[in-house]
Parts: sequence; C-alpha cells; structure tokens
Amino acid sequence: MMAGHRQLTLRDSVALSGVGVHSGTPVKVVLHPADVDTGITFLRTGLHGRPDRLVEARHDGVSATELCTIIGDPANGSVATIEHLLSALRGLGIDNVLVEIDGPEVPIMDGSAAPFVAAIDSVGVVRQSADRRYIKVLKTIRIEQGKGFAELRPFARGFRLEVEIDFDTPVIGRQKRTMDLDPSVFRKEVSRARTFGFMRDVERLWKAGFALGASLDNTVALGDDGVINAEGLRYADEFVRHKTLDAIGDLALSGPPLLAHYRSYCGGHRMNVAVLQALFVDRSAYAIVEAPRREPVAGDVAGLSPAMAYGPDLT
Repeated sequence: MMAGHRQLTLRDSVALSGVGVHSGTPVKVVLHPADVDTGITFLRTGLHGRPDRLVEARHDGVSATELCTIIGDPANGSVATIEHLLSALRGLGIDNVLVEIDGPEVPIMDGSAAPFVAAIDSVGVVRQSADRRYIKVLKTIRIEQGKGFAELRPFARGFRLEVEIDFDTPVIGRQKRTMDLDPSVFRKEVSRARTFGFMRDVERLWKAGFALGASLDNTVALGDDGVINAEGLRYADEFVRHKTLDAIGDLALSGPPLLAHYRSYCGGHRMNVAVLQALFVDRSAYAIVEAPRREPVAGDVAGLSPAMAYGPDLT
C-alpha cells in the first residue's frame, strides 16, 4: 500500500474559542492528535459535576438534525452543530482527532469551515502507521422527503457530491454544484461558504431556542430584497456551496471515508444523516475496503486519483 493512503492525524493540539450559533454559549474547542483507527471523537467536558463523556462522531449516535446535527444524549452530554468542524476534517483528509469541548455546541466562528482549516494548517498533519479504510457503496440507497431526495450511488474513484437547492425566493433560487472532494478543491471552493438564514424567521427561531448566537459576523442574513451583510457574498453561489459543506460534514459520520456519489435535491441535515443511516441498515449496500488502486490516467501522480489526495503533510 502506498504511503499516501496512510491514516492522518494532527501534528499537535490546537485551540479555538467562540460562541454557539444556536445556544449563544461561549465555548472552547481543542483539537488533539489521536491514535490510529480511533476516528473523530468528542470529549465533552464542563458537565456541571458530572464526569467528562466521550461521544463518537458516528451516524448511529445522532440525536437530532433540526437546523444542525447533534450527537450524543442531550441529558448526559451531547455536542451540537458538529457539521462545519467535521467538514473541515473530512475535507482535509484527516482520520483521527480527539475534539475536547467544554460546552454543548461547537463554536460557529465565521459561519464556515475556514477557521477550522486555518487552525489545522497552523499545526499541520502527520501520516500514521495504519492504512486507511473506506466505506464503498455497492448499490444505490435513496430516501425522499416531500419534493426533496438524497441518495448514495456507487462511485469507485473517490467521493463525488452533487448538491442542488431550490428556494422560492429570487435571492437564492435554484443552484447546483458538483465536485469531487479533495483538499485543494475543499479549500478553494467550499471551506469559506457561510451558513445563511432569513430575517423573517429570526423571531420564530429565538422563541424555539435557536439562533441565539447568530449575527452578521457568522451568518449570511437574507432580507426580502437581498443579502443584508455589508460585505455581500464570498461566492456568487455561496448558498449551495454551504449546503455542500454541510453535506460533507454530515456524511463524515460514516466513520471511514465514503467511496460514493452523493446526490441531493432540497436536502439538509436530516436527509444527509437519514440516507447514511439507511446505507448502514442494508449490509449488502456497502463494503469496507482498503484504498482503491487503479491504472494511472492523465493528471494522476503514481496512480493516485485526485479525489484521493490528502491535506498538507509537514513530516
């Protein structure tokens, strides 16, 4: 097995602080290196007299998907809004990290994955002694909800996402983006896309206990006539790019990376997680494999598909 298919972790620990977009609670997160085959695990601290709790970032540990993705039991220590951090880790090809967090929600930072990418880059990554494994999708798994759908299809050359949104407002309208995930594409095309919301929904969300930490510093706010943020959009189609960012993070709950083609229309956290859970219910729909090998094609390096490229390695 070529060295490029070894598992990755962080070179050193790195800390970030901010507030939760829904809870409004100040929180500190420390990303620590982790051993091979441990995946992404959260160490939930600050539980007011109760012991610290480990919560694995896995599809079978999801407890809610309304407006964000939550893992763990809320009564005993859960972690909310994990999708942007998980998106950064999966987007950069990082396999094993211990996420120490002293509050109930990952900080929203600027509403994108870019601050997490910057933190990871500040310490770098190292290759580990074990080869990476993948979840290879063997047959199409599809779920539908209203006019929307989400599906995972066989795709052996890496992880392709095809995300389409359709909002009944001219500010967004119908947008579609297709990409093959690798670190360079993630950094350039997805990582800086921010979460967004409509001003008309703010009062309802506040009454429901959501968006208590939202501001123009961490959310693209939409009024009837357009974007309210003074600086405007980071990308012309920032909305579908952020939905793609969310999908990458939610689907990272597979554990090992997916070899699949993901398609969604009018999806979101609920359908991202639901299609993943449906995949794992059907044991004939997937296989656990080692890194794929194939014949070199133009643009490849030593037969390594661009879709299987890795993040910065400072070893």
